[in-house]
Amino acid sequence: MRSLQPLLHDLVPTIAAPTTALSGADGQIRPAGVQGVFHADRRVLSAAVLRLDDREAEPIGWAPAGPGATRFVSVARWLGDEIADPTVRVVRTRRVRPGAVEEEIEVASTATVPVTTTVTVETASDFAPIEAVRSGRAASSDPGNVIVRVDPFRTWEVTLAPGQSTTLHWSATVDDPDAVMLPGPRGSFAVPGVTARDRRLERLVAQSLDDLAALRLTTAIDDGDTFLGAGVPWYLTLFGRDSIWAARMMLPLGTDLALGTLRVLARRQGAKVDPETGEAPGKIMHELRRSDVSLGYRLPATYYGTIDATLLWISLLHDAWRWGLDSAAVEALLPHLEAALGWLAEHADPDGDGFLEYLDLTGRGLANQGWKDSGDAVRFHDGRQAEPPIALAEVQGYAYRAALDGAALLDAFGRTGGDHWRAWASSLADRFRNAFWVADGRYPALALDRDKRPVDSLTSNAGHLLGTGLLTVAEESRVAAALAGPAMSGGYGLRTMSSADAGFAPLSYHCGSVWTHDTAIVVAGLARGGYAAEALTLIDGLLTAAETFGFRLPELHGGDARAEFSRPVPYPAACHPQAWSSAASVLILQAWLGLDPDVPNGVVRLRPLPGAPTVTGLRIAGHPVSFDGTTLTGLPDDLTLI
Repeated sequence: MRSLQPLLHDLVPTIAAPTTALSGADGQIRPAGVQGVFHADRRVLSAAVLRLDDREAEPIGWAPAGPGATRFVSVARWLGDEIADPTVRVVRTRRVRPGAVEEEIEVASTATVPVTTTVTVETASDFAPIEAVRSGRAASSDPGNVIVRVDPFRTWEVTLAPGQSTTLHWSATVDDPDAVMLPGPRGSFAVPGVTARDRRLERLVAQSLDDLAALRLTTAIDDGDTFLGAGVPWYLTLFGRDSIWAARMMLPLGTDLALGTLRVLARRQGAKVDPETGEAPGKIMHELRRSDVSLGYRLPATYYGTIDATLLWISLLHDAWRWGLDSAAVEALLPHLEAALGWLAEHADPDGDGFLEYLDLTGRGLANQGWKDSGDAVRFHDGRQAEPPIALAEVQGYAYRAALDGAALLDAFGRTGGDHWRAWASSLADRFRNAFWVADGRYPALALDRDKRPVDSLTSNAGHLLGTGLLTVAEESRVAAALAGPAMSGGYGLRTMSSADAGFAPLSYHCGSVWTHDTAIVVAGLARGGYAAEALTLIDGLLTAAETFGFRLPELHGGDARAEFSRPVPYPAACHPQAWSSAASVLILQAWLGLDPDVPNGVVRLRPLPGAPTVTGLRIAGHPVSFDGTTLTGLPDDLTLI
């Protein structure tokens, strides 16, 4: 019998990284699927079931209660007055902090008669590693050095007078000396105030920032430098690509998170060629795990199987500098910048055709090493899968941008090499123009396959080229037009693949679904290019999706058409919250404001889209600034607003 990955879409997470509680909407944690309390990639509680008189109360609702807290409401209709209205209510407030879960259980009576009941909480632990849970084959495992302290069975005898309530407490704590991930320090980013005509935006930003606060992590060797864990439950660890994108999206709220992410990844930058791990000199890693837990890829604890993280690291350093990161902090990272550029020069193009490509030689790593990393993500228009090595379109755009960003930093800090990288970028743009456009010239192909044929499906990857500079103005216009059509923008956000392609499926992980961060990146590119209507259409799609999902946008959702479904269909295995999905709300704010600072050159550009919200508490060069609907206020005297 085939083992199936447990579904996630209807589970309720409560998080304080590296600890997560996942329960049903009733608040119960049952020994089934992926429910449980997880700490640093192990399930430390597999059950926490609340009963009154050995019966489960009936759930009626739940709501987030701030970072690391969730409140569940149920009723015990067999108790109290014998009327239609429930007169005994149970409010279960779950709070998670790193290494602990705590619950308050309020039993409240509005009955006219005394109420007596026996309340119990039954817990269990299976210590299953997360990859076993994900595989659908979880079983009790050796706890190793993990210690969980919790009463296995709690019982309270409760008697309530009319109108009385009582609050009960239980908790569990975890000691895991082998955990790689540790809680990140508080702070790391500002919390802005948002006032918008569309109140959905306000609620999305507020929930997203609560979730991001709960996803902060560090490690024992990183001196408190903070990064965002990629997502719950499978990816609550350091991911090069995900953590970089999330930090980059968060730059309008300060540069601390970007600096922490840059430093953490720089400490683990590749130093040697190792086909087993994918490591190469100067390369930025993909994923960090504890040595005794993996996700079933059979990957090493530190894995480098990513074609784009190194490029994105370069651009994060550059963008943080432009937002006002202290020059001494930037200069300290320049040796790592030069090493990253060295990887681009020496290792990113193994066959020497002038494009960046990837190929897993071990048969144990990721077959696809861009952000669309599922095994079937790269398909031709007719549905055939492309054969590796694969050169992805957006990766060429990232490389172009990284070369120019690297050149700007080298010039600014008196290092050599800027002219070389500008010439390299120009040459790459020419090669891309000659090789990547599909036959009718409407849009760039998704990729080149092993025979250097354009993989001619229309995908969201092309949208990542907007704003990189790789395309001319006329070419950007063609991409914007291709993405704006109903085949790509007819759902709740931007589809990952056109509905006109044979490989399209609305619940495919990368071939037809809608990813929040992907849509937001394209929104930013469209806004930067002046395609306001196209950008606002996609923003509205995401805001509609946000309302459906309680303003906690998941990793992805279904790519069904708005004309067919009045609300987006969940992707059943979507992680939530996900760092770059939550951070996408801040990128949407930036795109809507058209905010583009260049602190080293003393200017800040502003080009708001219609209906832009007012925002207070943004950060530029460490100063709080606000947008009042017309202009920016609070800029330092040495910055000029354009």
